[in-house]
Amino acid sequence: MIPYTVNIKLAARTLTGTVNLQNKTAVDWGWQGLIAQGCHSSILIIDPKTAQTIQVLERHKANVVKVKWSRENYHHSLSSPYSLRLASADASGKIIVWDVVSGMAHCEIQEHSKPIQDMDWLWNQDASRDLLLAVHPPNYIVLWNGDTGTKLWKKSYAENILSFSYDPFEPSNLALLTSEGIVFITDFSPSKAPGSGGKKVYIASPHSSPAHSKPAAVQPTGAKKALNKVKVLITNEKPTAEAVTLNDCLQLSYLPSKRNHMLLLYPREILILDLELSQTVGVVAIERSGVPFIQVIPCAQRDVLYCLHENGCITLRVCRSTTPLAEETAADPEQSVQELVYDLRSQCDAIRVTKTVRPYRAVVCPVNENRAALVVSDGRVMLWELKAHISKASANLSSGLSPLYSPINFCGTPLIRSQKRIPDLSLNTMIGHTLISGVDPPWPAAGQQEVQLKFLLTGLLSGLPLPPFSLRMCPPLTTKNINHYQPLLAVGTSNGSVLVYNLTSGLLHKELSVHSCEVRGIEWVSLTSFLSFATSAPNNMGLVRNELQHVDLRTGRCFAFRGERGNDEPAIEMIKVSHLKQYLVVVFRDKPLELWDVRTGTLLREMAKNFPTVTALEWSPSHNLKSLKKKQMAAREAMARQTTLSDAEQSSVESSVISLLQDAESKAEMSQGISAREHFVFTDTDGQVYHITVEGNTVKDGARIPPDGSMGSIACIAWKGDTLVLGDVDGNLNFWDLKARLSRGIPTHRGWVKKIRFAPGKGNQKLLVMYTDGAEVWDTKEVQMVSSIRVGRNVSYRILDIDWCTSDKVVLASDDGCVRVLEMAMKSASYRMDEQDLTDPVWCPYLLLPRAALTLKAFLLLQPWSGTYTMDIGQVDYSEKDEIKGLVQEQLNSLSNDIKSVLQDPELNLLQRCLLVSHLFGDESDLQFWTVAAHYLQSFSQARQLSVPTPDSQPQAEGSQSAPQSHLDICHDILCESSFFQRFQLERVHLQEVKRSSYEHTKKCADQLLLLGQTDRAVQLLLETSADNPSYYCDSLKACLVTTIPSSGPSQSTIKLVATNMIASGKLAEGVQLLCLIDKAADACRYLQTYGEWNRAAWLAKVRLNPAEASDVLKRWAEHLCSPQVNQKSKAILVLLSLGCFHKVGEMLHSMRHFDRAALFIEACLKYGVMEANDTTNKLIGAAFADYARILRSIGLREGAALWASRAGGAGEELLEELFQGDGGGSDHTPVEEEAEANLGATE
Repeated sequence: MIPYTVNIKLAARTLTGTVNLQNKTAVDWGWQGLIAQGCHSSILIIDPKTAQTIQVLERHKANVVKVKWSRENYHHSLSSPYSLRLASADASGKIIVWDVVSGMAHCEIQEHSKPIQDMDWLWNQDASRDLLLAVHPPNYIVLWNGDTGTKLWKKSYAENILSFSYDPFEPSNLALLTSEGIVFITDFSPSKAPGSGGKKVYIASPHSSPAHSKPAAVQPTGAKKALNKVKVLITNEKPTAEAVTLNDCLQLSYLPSKRNHMLLLYPREILILDLELSQTVGVVAIERSGVPFIQVIPCAQRDVLYCLHENGCITLRVCRSTTPLAEETAADPEQSVQELVYDLRSQCDAIRVTKTVRPYRAVVCPVNENRAALVVSDGRVMLWELKAHISKASANLSSGLSPLYSPINFCGTPLIRSQKRIPDLSLNTMIGHTLISGVDPPWPAAGQQEVQLKFLLTGLLSGLPLPPFSLRMCPPLTTKNINHYQPLLAVGTSNGSVLVYNLTSGLLHKELSVHSCEVRGIEWVSLTSFLSFATSAPNNMGLVRNELQHVDLRTGRCFAFRGERGNDEPAIEMIKVSHLKQYLVVVFRDKPLELWDVRTGTLLREMAKNFPTVTALEWSPSHNLKSLKKKQMAAREAMARQTTLSDAEQSSVESSVISLLQDAESKAEMSQGISAREHFVFTDTDGQVYHITVEGNTVKDGARIPPDGSMGSIACIAWKGDTLVLGDVDGNLNFWDLKARLSRGIPTHRGWVKKIRFAPGKGNQKLLVMYTDGAEVWDTKEVQMVSSIRVGRNVSYRILDIDWCTSDKVVLASDDGCVRVLEMAMKSASYRMDEQDLTDPVWCPYLLLPRAALTLKAFLLLQPWSGTYTMDIGQVDYSEKDEIKGLVQEQLNSLSNDIKSVLQDPELNLLQRCLLVSHLFGDESDLQFWTVAAHYLQSFSQARQLSVPTPDSQPQAEGSQSAPQSHLDICHDILCESSFFQRFQLERVHLQEVKRSSYEHTKKCADQLLLLGQTDRAVQLLLETSADNPSYYCDSLKACLVTTIPSSGPSQSTIKLVATNMIASGKLAEGVQLLCLIDKAADACRYLQTYGEWNRAAWLAKVRLNPAEASDVLKRWAEHLCSPQVNQKSKAILVLLSLGCFHKVGEMLHSMRHFDRAALFIEACLKYGVMEANDTTNKLIGAAFADYARILRSIGLREGAALWASRAGGAGEELLEELFQGDGGGSDHTPVEEEAEANLGATE
């Protein structure tokens, strides 16, 4: 049995309830693995794995309208650590950047006083990680430094801006959704405001545009017919007034899975646009009976959409692959690609929508993209997880959808037979990559299994119901109950239920449905049971139904305390339980009070009709229990003596004692114990104070004290020790010192005193006072105010009820639907997360100190430690304080068993381990680097193996066949293999061709086809130009030129001359086309690069050039990306990885001081044989390994440092000596010195 320890110290916390309408958009799921959600003016931080609130941030005065976690798209080290940083914006235009762990505001930003429309951190973090873009209404975008709060630039636009979306492939692109259409910005940069006003395009509403005819071959039906109405949605001229009555576009987002694609969300359809043509290439529509959309979240790892509907249902739609099935290949290939189709693959259950309960927002985990959270207006957060089930072949046929297959890879490398894997790690380990015809076989590879996707509800957080509330804390902690005490708070709600919260964890302990109407008051009668009362609405006679219930928490048993009484009588005003929990007074509005015995549930006395009307009442803390117990003990001893005496002596024992004793014994048998005498005082309407004594079933009237002239009508009384305090309706407090017989009146000028309560604890004379406009804490010894809280002055909410929860903490219920536990100073403050007592441990390395987080990462990456796989940090040589060691170990323990077993699996190779750890840490930059590195290390190492032992070409073909088919998904864009990229671009042009609807579009398609080398198709399009078009002649000549080019040699030089002249005179695109016609695409790329069209040049190189030429072009691009004015080194590294320049990548990582990544990468290169240890590489290997060893030493892992230093050759010798000098000479350095040493090491 684990000894039950009691945590006496309660953390300050906020229990939240329903969400305000302005909080609708304030929710975000960060790369750090936590969800932030705005609730009125507070922000909740939720851990989705364990479904618990781990922090509540309080500083905003207005409702929070936006929250955004900062991105983790940079290399993490001691100088740029893992940290929880969140930006939040409120309805008064204030932006706060938080350090979430400490709960402190890092900086505050204010520009205007209107609600912030939209806000997000810049995703490209090479130059700076601190930049935050915000839309300040009505039409400004401002770039802020979120670290210092300084404004970098501000730009205004002609229309009101509703929201914006970054292009995930190009940091200089940004799209603004305005009240009239879309503004595309192509010159976005952190250093200066966009120069132009952007390219404006207008959205014609999908229903108002006339239908355009499609090829007659496919006669669409039903829903399809409606889709044909979607004409060109994007027009450059303003639509006429009747065509667009309301821009009902709900959302605009770039697709992170495909470059240059964007989605527009309307209530009944999602449109997928190809931005190169400004043309709709796909539509997801809802049938007439379907439920409208309110939000859509596009995924990056696969082309998948999470759609949220108005009934709270989340549907998952996966883009259909374009590989035709085997039987369809014989048919006309042109027919296969008609539009992008997103198939419904899974949906979760809907919620019951009412007036007050409706879905607000969904968020999806950005790291794994297989978990979604739904925020409901009543404060619930539902956590859904996507699961992949291996399905039977017949299951999918019935739905008519092509099957989905699981990927062959796990964490970037093909699985070995015996290897453990986590099938639901992320979206791309659940379903395979997009298949593309011509590259991928139409049938699944050997290891692939058919899967079906299902949503599973894995967590639910529910908030408090709507206010008003009544609060009561359970009896205080004493030395007698310390072994089983739980700090329980009972909250009575407006719907008649009582919620009991455990304040140690802040979690709901029990929810009990006790009453049928609003709960008015609660009184505890023991640590595990309470009485609560509720009154129904009065009838026309002014009478109500009173409910007084006794509830036992252990069993949940609930019974009517007053039996049959309660129908059609005046309302209960209050109930008061005596200090020893023996007696209960029930006070009514227009009826004399009742006195009950709590232990037996019997009515002791119903007062006479002429009994005065009670305005306030309180039990006295004094009683005679001690003296009674003494008497009982004496009697017991006498009885014991009596049994040992002889009969002769018996008579001499006083008979009175014996009778008393027998009386006591018989009572004890009735298990009632003895009834002690208790007193209560009350005041009547005139302010006279009455004193009444209760003992057993006798009630005696005591002294009466005449009213104090300075006081108005008394509203409440509190009594503790020798102090009695009276509060009246005019805001006067009267302090009576009963010992010294003194009274002292103090006017507070705050109006009606609603409640007064003394703090628990012996000798603690603090007093909590509640007014209509706030609350105060008084010290009754000194008779002075300690702290005060007032609506409108220091808080924005009204206080509904108050109580003490410990001797130094108060609990307040407020009308914003929250219950707050505060320090006595009543400053609402966030708490430090590391001081919290969580019921379930939370995996979040960001909660650790920066050094400890890096240690944890290194510990997981460098398994096995001295030959053993371990999840116990105590087993490695780790010089650190025990407290920090314990925190690191807690993180390790909180990992799931699946993940632990995979991490300890000897089959898990280095690349898979790096990828898995970057998943666990939510490290965006690591994840991208290792995904690309893993893919290309393998493909280059396979190519090397194949190219070495090949005497003739036959075995090589076989070998290449056996290697598992896999390529980077198209979300990596330019980093994909050329063959795959080329096929994708061809398909895209086919799709554009099918969808084109104007001459402009046809011209763009023809241009693309020429660049792609599809001359026959381009000629067909050029010849379509109608005779009355001004460019008819030009297009016809161009068609002739294209068809005659291959025939003659001399024409090539002419065309080249013309092309260079065109380019020189500013017609870059036309010149490039001509060069592509004569197969001089390499020259074309060079020209494009000279004129700064770097992306276009890279694209052209990928689709037209042979590997050697393409590699030259892309290397030049990588150099350009490294230049200081562009500063996109991280992208340059990925480009070099895709070219196989591994040595250069290693050098760059080392020069950028990414020592850990450099060392692990070089290690992987050596393992895969794509880098050999020779004189040229040894210098790099030595330097990288030695620097990594220094880092490991600075974070306390001396054993790891020794290992890497020993492998660094000459460069690591000096470090090894230091490490083994007196076996611990290094540990007394401070990390700062070590960082400095590491710097020296790098400069040498």
